[in-house]
Amino acid sequence: MSQVRAALVDPDALVRAVASGRQKGQQPRWRRVELRYVDLKAGRHLQVVAYDDTQAHTSNHPVGDREAVDALLDEAFANWHVETMVETLQLRVTRKGQALLHVTPRATEVEIERGHDRGKQRLLPEDDPLFRALGLADADGRLKPSRRDKHRQVEEFLRLLDTAVTEAISKGQLRKPTEQDPLRVVDLGCGNAYLTFAAERYLAGVRGLPVKLTGVDVKDQSREHNQKVAGELGVDAEFVVGTIGGVELDPAPEVVLALHACDTATDDALAQAVRWQAPLVLAAPCCHHDVAAQLRRSPTPSPYAMLTRHGILRERFADTLTDALRATLMRLQGYKVDVVQFVESQHTPRNTLLRATRAGSRVAGGSLRREYDELVSTWQITPRLSVLLDD
Repeated sequence: MSQVRAALVDPDALVRAVASGRQKGQQPRWRRVELRYVDLKAGRHLQVVAYDDTQAHTSNHPVGDREAVDALLDEAFANWHVETMVETLQLRVTRKGQALLHVTPRATEVEIERGHDRGKQRLLPEDDPLFRALGLADADGRLKPSRRDKHRQVEEFLRLLDTAVTEAISKGQLRKPTEQDPLRVVDLGCGNAYLTFAAERYLAGVRGLPVKLTGVDVKDQSREHNQKVAGELGVDAEFVVGTIGGVELDPAPEVVLALHACDTATDDALAQAVRWQAPLVLAAPCCHHDVAAQLRRSPTPSPYAMLTRHGILRERFADTLTDALRATLMRLQGYKVDVVQFVESQHTPRNTLLRATRAGSRVAGGSLRREYDELVSTWQITPRLSVLLDD
């Protein structure tokens, strides 16, 4: 911890630091904290961006004021990822309370961005060649105004992916990849693969994690487009034409992405992840027509008629009910599941993400199963994911 503290209080060497996770039996005040030094009119300050479940809170502290650093180190975070000019420090606190530190020297020196006129530090710069290849930026590397919402989705998704991968590796739920055995990542229903390529660019290019990328989509046109983009970017990726439920990959992927797969395609992706026993799953659902249609056909149980009397409320309730049942079914399959917002609703209404980490064996019964059975029985619905998992 003293080595981490020394890196955090060095205003000339610190590039970026992230604290996340929680120690066993404890709960830190914040879900995630990011630190970096910025140059303000009043001089260099340590900028701390702390995230709760709904928003970010930013504060700036003068160099030499170390109370903020000490307060954060006293929080019960399980993981610290600290990048400096010369090395990367990865600290993990075990279940027994032991701090394990892994230090990796940097191969090349990095340039530190001290600007403060951004809400957050960008994980990928706006002029990254990736965004030009994907059509989000023009030839000069400037983001197109009409594509800023898509860029915001990419940025926020990468933050969640960064946290999820870091925590899963630190807890031993996801192995640390090597050049000989890279991390196997699949994007089911990848479409034009905006987030697929962004995930590869960040994990491999920024984090330095060897990655083997596979995209699956039913359209041959998507495969041709994505192979062309992969060639332009020099990315070693494979794109497969096929359905989500019918794809066969050997060896099985370790990280499964399903981002805005429409309606029950999200269920197909989650069921495939369970079959593969994938350690990490990130799914952003899109549309929830199946349960909504079942609610229209079934009588509303008492006393919930006011939830379904108006069409718009019935549709919103169907969205919530669908994702709650998906999260519960994944928990019954042995996954730890968080349902989070990954981008503000003013940018897109499709802003919910299910983050599932394989934590144990399947749950055969118990109170969780009883609650699930009672809920679907009360509303007389059959979630598509439950059918796929039974099959």
